[in-house]
Formats: sequence, structure tokens, C-alpha cells
Amino acid sequence: MQGSLMLDISGTFLTAEDRHLLRQPQVCGVILFARNIEHPQQVRELCQAIRTVRSDLLIGVDQEGGRVQRLRQGFVELPAMGLLQQAENPEYVAQECGWLMAWEVLAMGIDFSFAPVLDLDYGRSSVIGLRSFGGDAQTVERLAGAFLQGMQAAGMPSVGKHFPGHGWVKADSHVAIPVDERSLAEIERSDLLPFKRLQQHLAGMMPAHVIYPEVDALPAGFSKVWLQDILRQQLGYQGVLFSDDLSMAGAHVAGDAAQRVLAALSAGCNVGLLCNDRAAAEQGLQALQSERVTPCRHLSVMYGRYTAQHDFQQHPRWQSARQALNTIKTRI
Repeated sequence: MQGSLMLDISGTFLTAEDRHLLRQPQVCGVILFARNIEHPQQVRELCQAIRTVRSDLLIGVDQEGGRVQRLRQGFVELPAMGLLQQAENPEYVAQECGWLMAWEVLAMGIDFSFAPVLDLDYGRSSVIGLRSFGGDAQTVERLAGAFLQGMQAAGMPSVGKHFPGHGWVKADSHVAIPVDERSLAEIERSDLLPFKRLQQHLAGMMPAHVIYPEVDALPAGFSKVWLQDILRQQLGYQGVLFSDDLSMAGAHVAGDAAQRVLAALSAGCNVGLLCNDRAAAEQGLQALQSERVTPCRHLSVMYGRYTAQHDFQQHPRWQSARQALNTIKTRI
């Protein structure tokens, strides 16, 4: 049985303070950022050190491609997902891209990437843009579905984000509180479709720090209407729900760090993420300790089939997948 808090660490190796935090039973995992990553050997050693502290800890990373790619030196440069539709055979390239991303991440000893992005690109959002597979639900479903097939073939669980769709709003939830004024019916006809149709392939989902006032006054990640009534009951989704980073500006409507974590878990999230703010992480941890929050019991679906491999680039499919990506980058 695991905890309900996923947090980050300070650098490229574990400090004594990091180790103390990771030993707390309320902590279920670690998310790695660019500051934690130098080259493959260092990442493997860091992941091994994390698992030496606690073998049950999940390790995740944002390795979407394009500008959101934490593993860079010694890894294949992945294209932004919005460029895949320009390939001669987009579904094939998307599948190979999903496999290659997952294969490289798993080879480091990391369980999963918070991918794929299932938001639609309306040309409005400053934070989504080319992170999206396309501008309509059918394109996103088709290409993200192929990407998911590649991930699954490599042995990686997936996390679809940002439910029910972040692409319409212009504001960036990292620094603001976006508001999507559309009706539920309009969202259901568009943004919600990739989440609905691909849900059986998603081990996890991440809700958006976006307010949809026609549905609820709270951001989706704090909304029982979105998470319990719509996602769990109406859509029947049974996977793990990860909050988006609760240190982001879009989450501050719920109060301080302790209140944010408890609000996200109360609304229906299984895991709360608190990143890039150690004081907030400690405050959230103290809240979980004092409130005696029941930990998530089904996080086992998020363990990847990782093996810390030194020769991960020698796999025949790695070489063919890289060729496929080189072809699209040449065309673009």
C-alpha cells in the first residue's frame, strides 16, 4: 500500500534531506526534472539510489517531446507531437516515437512519462500548442492512440493529460488561473473525446488546472463533478488520477499547499504532485500525516517494465525508430 504524494528532489544526487522525505510512507513517488538529469549513467545511478531508499517508489518524468523533454544529453531528440501529422505515414511514426520514448526512459530505471498530451490545439493556448497531436479530436485520437501502442509495446504505462482539455484557454495554468467558458455539451463534442475513447489504454490521467464555470466553479483537478460524477461514473474510468503540479498558479485557488493536497485528494485524485517548492512539499506531507489520508491501493499499474540498460541503443527497433524520426525531422 503506497502513499498519496509525489514530489521532486533538489539535484543530480540524493541529499540527506531528500532521503528523509522519501522514507515517509505518505510519499509514493518522485518526478524528475531537467535539473536532476545530466547523462544516462547519472540518471541510472540516481534512480538506483531512489529505489535503494524505498524499492516501492514510483519514478516519473515529463518526456513528451519537443520543448517538454527532460532527458536530452545521450537521448534521441523527440519531435513535438504536433509535427507528426506532417509525416508521410503519421500513425507509424507516432507509434515508433511512443516506443522509442518509452524504451529510453525505461532503460534509465524510470517507470513512466506523463504522456501523452490529449489536449486539442486550437491555436489559442500559449502552453499547449505543438504539444498537442492535432487540432481536432479525430486526429488526436488517431495519433495519440498510435503513440500509446508504442508505449505499451515498450512496457510503459501512460498518463493522459489534461482532462477534460486545456487547449481552448489562452492562459497558462503555470502562472494564471485559466477559465474555459464553454458549455459541457460543447466540451463533450470535442475536447473530451480523446480521453473518452482512449481511456482503456490509459493507466493514469491528469486533470487540468482550468475552471469550466458552466460545469463547476472549481478547477477540474479539485472538482468532484469532473472527477467523480463525469470521469468516474459517466465515463467509467478506473485508472489512477494524478493531480497536475499543485505548486502551479492555477492550483492556488484551493489555498495553501496543505489545503491544495487535501482538496485534490478529496475531489478524487489518487496522487497529489507538489513540485519545485520544498517548503510546500513538506507542508503537504505534514497535512497527509496529520489527516491520516488513506493511501492509494492501486498504484501498481504505474510500475513500468524497466531494466537499467547500458546498451539500450543497440536494440534493432531503437535504430529503426530513430530512422523514422530522422525522416520526419528532415521533411519538416
